Order: sequence, then structure tokens, then C-alpha cells
Amino acid sequence: MNIIEIKDLSFSYQDEIDALSNVTLSVKKGEWVSILGHNGSGKSTLSKLIIGLLKADSGEIKVDGVILNEESVHDIRRKIGIVFQNPDNQFVGVTVEDDIAFGMENLCFEQSDIIDKIKEYAEKVSMSEYLKKEPHALSGGQKQRVAIAGILAMKTDIIIFDEATSMLDPKGRESIMNYIKEINKAGVTVITITHDMKEAVLSDRIIILKEGRVIACGDTNDILNDKETLNSSNLELLLPLKLQYLLDEANLSNDKVKDILWQLSLNK
Repeated sequence: MNIIEIKDLSFSYQDEIDALSNVTLSVKKGEWVSILGHNGSGKSTLSKLIIGLLKADSGEIKVDGVILNEESVHDIRRKIGIVFQNPDNQFVGVTVEDDIAFGMENLCFEQSDIIDKIKEYAEKVSMSEYLKKEPHALSGGQKQRVAIAGILAMKTDIIIFDEATSMLDPKGRESIMNYIKEINKAGVTVITITHDMKEAVLSDRIIILKEGRVIACGDTNDILNDKETLNSSNLELLLPLKLQYLLDEANLSNDKVKDILWQLSLNK
């Protein structure tokens, strides 16, 4: 069952060149999809259209069978949580705990439940000791952790991570990605908007955008094996894939080495 269906979606900023042009794609319930693309490919624009922050010029978006429009947008936002690249765009509370609570309060969670979940999710993102701090006093990485905690606590059916680990150090990024694995296994539909192949290999399926158009869509293994598309996407390839392609170009047909590099590129 598809929980998100997008058909012939187009959008442009101030009548300029289309940020998105005739995009058609779907996401299955419980699936983890990575939307890859270089800067300016339309990834973040797509995420804002899905949650109704932007209005499409043409095309259709359905979430859980409901067409996104002015009448349905508020109900649809109850199903979707989003973590933006810049956490300052999401902060509204005076303290960290206020911010984590904000989305739950909007969804009318019980007060006792909100208190429990603030503690639970602050601990999951290693921010328990900062609950009384003001958000502006935090580092960029700490702000991003708080934004992630607030969205996770809302328990939405779908979570979009729009470059959400970009401000984290490698250890923090690994921790968050491991937790994304957990929530996906628990049935949450996950969409990661990224240009990082290391994150994309964790997902079930990859969609690649280039200049506002879908240039590839398929299982992760199939996309990683599509050398021509990857090379044309302007994405930074994983080192094992680079080495494998160099072996091909040099006509060095050591199948054992290539197999090892391929397995390394799929390491999750």
C-alpha cells in the first residue's frame, strides 16, 4: 500500500525555471526511501510540498489516500513530521523541553504523556541535561538533536529527515541513523532527503533528483549498480564504488576484488 503518491508535480519560485518538473513517485507504508540529489536538485522543495508548506503549480499529492489541499492540509500534517536542515526554522519554545513538547501539545497529547515523552526522547538524542536551556544557547548539532527529538516524540506515521544530520559530528550522525533504523523497523515510514550516499545505502529504495526531475528510482542495490546514472547525478560516490569503477575503466577484471568492493559499498 502506498502511503504517499505524487503525480505530475511541478513547482517554480517566482515564475523562474521549474524547481520541480512533472515529478511522479510513490512511497509505500513502512518503507524507508532516500531522495538523493545535488544542491538545487529540488529535494527540499519536494519535502515542503509534501507537508503543504508550499503549494504546487500543478500535479497532485496524496497522503494515506487523501489529496493534499487547503481543506486537508492540517489533518495530513498530523500524519507527517519533518526535521529540517536548519533547526532554527523549527524552534518556537523558550526552553529545550518546551520545544520538544510543542508538536505533542498541538496534537493534544495528555500532559502526563508529554512529560514522559520529553524525558524519553531527550535521552534518545543525548540532550537530557539541556532540557532547561534556551535553544539559542545550543550549538548547531545540539539544536538539530532537539528538533529530531520533538518530531520523534509526536509519533507520526511518516517522518521526513531533510538533511537532518548535516550539523552532527560522525558519532552523533551514526547514533541518529541507528535510531532511524529502529523507528523504521517499528513501522514508521521514513523519507531521508540527502546528498550523502552513506546514509542512502541504509534505505530500502533510492530516488535521484536532478534539476527538478526524477532521473532514477529503484531498489538501493539496483541504483548503486547503475554506474551511468550515478555518474550523471553529480553526487559524491562511496569510495568502494569509485574504486570499482576505476577498475572497470582500467580493464582490470579481478572479479574477487570487485566483489569485495561491491559488498563494502552495500555495508549497512
